[in-house]
Amino acid sequence: MDDLARLANLHGVATAYQPAADVTVEVPRATVATVLGSLGAVTDTPEDIRVCLAEAEGQARGRLLPNVLVWWAGSPPPDELAALPAGTRIRVELEEGAKEGGAKAEEGEEEGAEVVEGVSGPHGPLPEGLPLGVHRIAVATPDGRSAEATVILAPDRAPAAPERAHGLLVQLYSLLSERSWGMGDLGDLAELARWAGRTHGAGFIQVNPLHAAVPGTPTDPSPYRPSSRRFPDPVHLRIEDVPEYAHCPDRAALAALAARGGELRREVLEKGALIDRDAVWALKRAALELLYAVPRTPEREAAYGAFRAAQGPALDRHAAWCAAAAGEDPGERTDFHRWLVWLTDAQLAAAQRAAREAGMAVGIVHDLAVGVHPDGSDARTGCLHARGISVGAPPDAFNARGQDWGLPPWRPDVLAATGYAPFRSLLRGVFRYAGALRIDHVMGLFRLWWIPEGTPPAGGTYVRYDGEAMLAVLVLEAHRAGALVIGEDLGTVEPRVRQELARRGVLGTSVLWFERDWDGDGSPLAAAAWRADCLATATTHDLPPTAAKLAGGHVELRDRLGLLTRPAEEERAQDAADTAEWLELLDRLGLETKGEEAAVQALYAFLLRTPARLVGVWLPDAVGDRRPQNLPGTWDQYPNWRLPLADAGGRPLTLEELAASPRANALLEAVREGARPRTAPPGARPV
Repeated sequence: MDDLARLANLHGVATAYQPAADVTVEVPRATVATVLGSLGAVTDTPEDIRVCLAEAEGQARGRLLPNVLVWWAGSPPPDELAALPAGTRIRVELEEGAKEGGAKAEEGEEEGAEVVEGVSGPHGPLPEGLPLGVHRIAVATPDGRSAEATVILAPDRAPAAPERAHGLLVQLYSLLSERSWGMGDLGDLAELARWAGRTHGAGFIQVNPLHAAVPGTPTDPSPYRPSSRRFPDPVHLRIEDVPEYAHCPDRAALAALAARGGELRREVLEKGALIDRDAVWALKRAALELLYAVPRTPEREAAYGAFRAAQGPALDRHAAWCAAAAGEDPGERTDFHRWLVWLTDAQLAAAQRAAREAGMAVGIVHDLAVGVHPDGSDARTGCLHARGISVGAPPDAFNARGQDWGLPPWRPDVLAATGYAPFRSLLRGVFRYAGALRIDHVMGLFRLWWIPEGTPPAGGTYVRYDGEAMLAVLVLEAHRAGALVIGEDLGTVEPRVRQELARRGVLGTSVLWFERDWDGDGSPLAAAAWRADCLATATTHDLPPTAAKLAGGHVELRDRLGLLTRPAEEERAQDAADTAEWLELLDRLGLETKGEEAAVQALYAFLLRTPARLVGVWLPDAVGDRRPQNLPGTWDQYPNWRLPLADAGGRPLTLEELAASPRANALLEAVREGARPRTAPPGARPV
């Protein structure tokens, strides 16, 4: 192994990778050198590399403890602690509130934390009774060496999912009600939860990421390229539900804005316009300016002050960035943007309360994007992200050219140096109003595909993270929130990653069309062979709705847009054969597949025959919508993230029309019946 490869290994940068068991791809040396440079190593000359290598190896040899130690509850202490010499003194500074099961929202050092001391080593016990939490540990050995580290003491598993629950998957912007101002809002989310929970016994509603977007003309509509993952976007606010609305003296101005919001709604629902996020925000922003001027009651002022104190400097930085991005003076306008975050947080919490009050076992499932926009708040207000790098995916069966998502990655070395405080803060914020959290591209907890600027996706490489530490933080914060965790683990995944996620109670994601007997003949995977600890779905936001898949319409769409990588005839034939195999399996099981609606119901009936704990219905499937919400590989060729929910004929539907739809109610009632626990007849033997 040469010096560059040794240096790369110390920094977790891959010099080769295996897309398949029998295939090894060498990473270009220029890529390795550039990625190392983004991590602070100087690699311009062979001498630079030798100096950096010597320094890194010297630090590794002299380190008594790593930056972060993971301790799973119920397991022996980390090896590094157990191996300390006898008589080593240990001082543990507990995370503030850890004794009470609480958690400090502020990033950085905890002040006034409780301290526990003890003596460690092969013949001495570690401090006993440490609570769950993220603690600071200082050690001093008898021979004069000392070190400090962060200890993440986490439960051994995340909260368990119910034995069986079904729910809806929805892109919130696409679901307009008669009260929406041109796009779906948090009031619509609460109402959808009430209808799905009370009428159809749904246990959850999964939504797209609701993170803050990057302002622009136009704004990037993708919910997976946000400005900040830590804070939500006020464009989702239901203006009429803001308490100050009832006390605003300028009722005429509010009425005029609401009327214009109604016009935007009608343009989408009746005239075929796309959802215009910028136009919606312009109206809501004007209304919120009026409401901000309304004096708050003492109770509201106190609640706002408590929220500001709990969120700390991170909120201040984000709000100041929002003001600057809007061309405003941060000194004068930061508080307005802080206030918007507070309002949005409150309505998100209200949606979760509505879901639970409707009888949902889980409630709202929020989605955590894999990264942030390079020009957004998170990337521009700190040194956590690698410069000149974006993340994506190497070439695979899904995309032969690889993918570049244009998202700067977190630096693993900075994360470790901060004791994962940014990740803890991020999770804590989202879990405030979530019954469960979906982690997009959950494999990114372990490694990410880094692509240097100006390099095609295929020319990138993997950079490894401390997956155990990331997972421990995730499990700890989920435990504190009492929330489930769902990992989106589609695509190329290292086998050990799925095993470790399952071991720690993180549910996977299983999509019907991808579930085949890949170790055998490649046929559709029998229901009994599916894993139990997963969210099972028929499709996703990046795939065609089920009606389009059954009819092959998605192939025609991709052909028209020039997205096929082989002749259209071959693509149609392969897709038709794939669909036919599944329908044949359904027929053998006695499920009715004649006619589109029957076939859709049969596919969901099959999902309910699997042991999957969660079964999700893609909302467009309930009404026969044929258009994908996102078509990977396109930008302006297709209206990604801007389509309203529509029926089989492409006519946009309101939330009220959805609730009255015979087709939607028939499917959801069939799913409800299929999800009921089965009672074995007397004398039956277990299978």
